Amino acid sequence: MRIAVTGMGVVSPLGAGVSTAWEAMCRGQSGISEIAGFDTEGFRFSRGGEIRDEALAAAGAGDTGGEDRATRFMIAAAREAVDSTGLAESSEFLDHTSIIVSTNFGAIQAGERLLTSIAANEEARASDFLDYGFQSCADTIAGLWGLRGARAVLSLSCSSGTAAIVQGVELIRAGRAKAVVTGGYDALSRFAWSGLSALRTMTKDELRPFDKNRGGTIFSEGAAAIVIENMDHALSRGAPVLAEVLGGATNNNAHHMTAPSKEGEGSALVMRAALQDAGIQPSEVDHINTHGTGTKYNDLTETQAIKAVFCDSAYRIPITSVKSMTGHMMGAAGSIEAMAAVMTIRDGIIPPTINFNEPDPECDLDCVVNRSRNAAVRTVLSNSAGIGGCNAAVAFRKLES
Repeated sequence: MRIAVTGMGVVSPLGAGVSTAWEAMCRGQSGISEIAGFDTEGFRFSRGGEIRDEALAAAGAGDTGGEDRATRFMIAAAREAVDSTGLAESSEFLDHTSIIVSTNFGAIQAGERLLTSIAANEEARASDFLDYGFQSCADTIAGLWGLRGARAVLSLSCSSGTAAIVQGVELIRAGRAKAVVTGGYDALSRFAWSGLSALRTMTKDELRPFDKNRGGTIFSEGAAAIVIENMDHALSRGAPVLAEVLGGATNNNAHHMTAPSKEGEGSALVMRAALQDAGIQPSEVDHINTHGTGTKYNDLTETQAIKAVFCDSAYRIPITSVKSMTGHMMGAAGSIEAMAAVMTIRDGIIPPTINFNEPDPECDLDCVVNRSRNAAVRTVLSNSAGIGGCNAAVAFRKLES
């Protein structure tokens, strides 16, 4: 069974809307700045990728006093994605469209209010209990259109967005859905920043994936949605097909809570499984959108994993890390990177890995650095990994006319 990408939506530190974020990526624009949304006093790190209020307002998701900030990110991305598909006009949409969203922190503002109330021995708001439930965002999205398909929420750390697409593919193949709204979202907050700082993976410098002098990652917030659909169903209703989802896979390292497995064994396994599921050979991959966090060990082990899977052809495949521009969007990372993969196929442009100054002899693949590259790209592999050892990968291909 063939599966199409028919819609996408984005709210990111590079702006709201797919076209805005994509154009910024192609320019090599950074979305990282000093955090203004909460007090970072007492923290070692104070820079991240924030969504500005004007970007949210432009996306039609300004603060209405209703949904949590993180939920508003996901709603805005889902609206853009679904509206671009024309699915809402289909009589089959309501009954046969599923929702799979992913997040690390959920509705963290509501969670912070709960913690504050508990710490102050005050009565918590009932709405905060409801809002902070990880299912609340999926509930809200279902209610927007009255979607009655299967609904699931994933929290697989930073592989979540990619894993949501993989699970959506499985639902469609099993005949349990004709379309699936997938996506990832997260927001920054003082509480979340405390946990992220404790990981000791951040840098005060620029985020420099695969650079010899890389010193860590920088976390950010936002959301991205990818609508996938049974290809026959999409073509029969004249839907815009942006790319084909060939297949994907998920696994875990069973190794360590935060450290990657030795020589990227888990990542290599998941890439091999994704290629097998997609029915393609390593030689057919034209580009890899990497996880590329900018940490010493992640970039090294991901490089080792790519070499293990692609062997000699690894050196001819251009790679990039859009995290150098967006920051690490946590639960949304895999989703926005899937968007970039699809846009690379559509436009024949590989966005750059910015802030790259000095090559690392150990990360010696063909990294597209500092400026975007025009390339005839037919097949892209998008690769993700997460704290706790979760891995995911998904392959996209240009729809041949």
